[in-house]
Amino acid sequence: MLDLLKTLLEYVVECGILIFEYIGVGIIICTSLVSLYKYVMRKPDTRIYLAKGLAMGLEFKLGSEILRTVVVREWSEIAIVAGIIALRAALTFLIHWEIKEEEKENTVKTD
Repeated sequence: MLDLLKTLLEYVVECGILIFEYIGVGIIICTSLVSLYKYVMRKPDTRIYLAKGLAMGLEFKLGSEILRTVVVREWSEIAIVAGIIALRAALTFLIHWEIKEEEKENTVKTD
């Protein structure tokens, strides 16, 4: 019975990881395509739109990595997953910082 629950948990977690990964990739691709259109049309909010989309996509991919920690069994795997989480968290932080700076610039330009 315990083995069945363990197998079921692993299956559910793997499905969740795939779903989060696909959602994250889908958001990044859609945002990139819309941003390319906005860039061609010379829209002023292109950079902010792209940064927000990338941040959202990275959040989903970060969620998948956190789920991955549930099924990790060895210390080397834990170290790899921790490194990936740290890198994605740092990227998300930098993108949010860039969004704030860009919004400040746009506020100053409109005033």
